[in-house]
Amino acid sequence: MTEPHASGLLEVGDGNRIYWESCGNPDGKPMVVLHGGPGQGCDERMRAGEDPHGRYRVVLLDQRGCGRSTPHAADPATSMAHNTTAHLVADLELLREHLGIDRWLLRGGSWGVTLALAYASSYPHRVSEIVLSSIFTARPGEIDWLYGGVGRFFPEEYRRFTAAAGGAEEVVARYDRLLAHPDPQVRIGATAAWARWEDTVLSLEPRAKPGAFSGPVDDALSAMVRICAHYYTNHAWLEDGELIGNVAALAGIPGVLVHGRLDLSCPVTTAYELARAWPGAQLFVCDESGHRASPAKREFLRAALDRFAEHK
Repeated sequence: MTEPHASGLLEVGDGNRIYWESCGNPDGKPMVVLHGGPGQGCDERMRAGEDPHGRYRVVLLDQRGCGRSTPHAADPATSMAHNTTAHLVADLELLREHLGIDRWLLRGGSWGVTLALAYASSYPHRVSEIVLSSIFTARPGEIDWLYGGVGRFFPEEYRRFTAAAGGAEEVVARYDRLLAHPDPQVRIGATAAWARWEDTVLSLEPRAKPGAFSGPVDDALSAMVRICAHYYTNHAWLEDGELIGNVAALAGIPGVLVHGRLDLSCPVTTAYELARAWPGAQLFVCDESGHRASPAKREFLRAALDRFAEHK
């Protein structure tokens, strides 16, 4: 396993410290990898997986409230008031300045797509290229699909998911309240039910991993589910269609979009809409893939990163 050559905790305000690490080639082209969730945290496998040829200075971070960042969202005493998309964008810019990076390539998947686009629309002059997979922009319709519409494929499990929240109306907001409940057993039950639904939505994919989310309710899972419910109840503090509407500002920034046609959690229409609005963006839709990684998606992404490594 590739070990980081630098790491630390960066003070970002509001009592928060975010964990970061730098891996790969310390003299390579800077690339920041934005994890999903929100609240999933960075993974050791991300250290070399994005750059097998060692051409990048790969920066990983745990976004507010998760992973090794503090305070941790698994602690019910941790306030979520200062954990929003705008805070995460500001944290990224503070980290870039802290590391002395002029411009970096943004690499994100799923929720990481939303964060990458939000950052790039605020700081386009700090972005060299953007490489995104499993396209998701946190529009209300996308969130409503993930925690509502897609239930038509899994009616039994969707009934279980909504029953655990006490009803289907505003189900995400119901979970958000349960995850802040003073009774730990209520929080554990809500976390387990949410995680089971996440696994259900991904269960029909090629190479699906049963129980990927719905294992024991530990601190990592508790933080991820609490952060997800908090963000999606608030539609990530974005106007409907804001990120796609602002993408014209990214003209001149090379972009690569990769999506699986079999992705039930994030229908491919969002990827098409983003590609149409983004001048010069390249879209690859893999017919044999879903939301998760696949050999074909990885090959396309690595080819893009190899190509961009030559850009100075």
